[in-house]
Amino acid sequence: MGKYDNYVPEIIEYDEEVDGGIEEYKVRDEHLSTKENLLEKIRKAKAAKKGNKTTFRQNIRTENSN
Repeated sequence: MGKYDNYVPEIIEYDEEVDGGIEEYKVRDEHLSTKENLLEKIRKAKAAKKGNKTTFRQNIRTENSN
């Protein structure tokens, strides 16, 4: 039958030394939220700089185009 028919998942216990403490996760979440906020500021600044102008990219002409 299937390759994993007799597979029994192993239950792994949380080990603070191996997995890192709760503070480590808090720091990670803090970095991610800071990154998210900075990216949003960049998006808003780009949109404000662009204003209502929409840019359209034209096709690139090549010598072999008909």
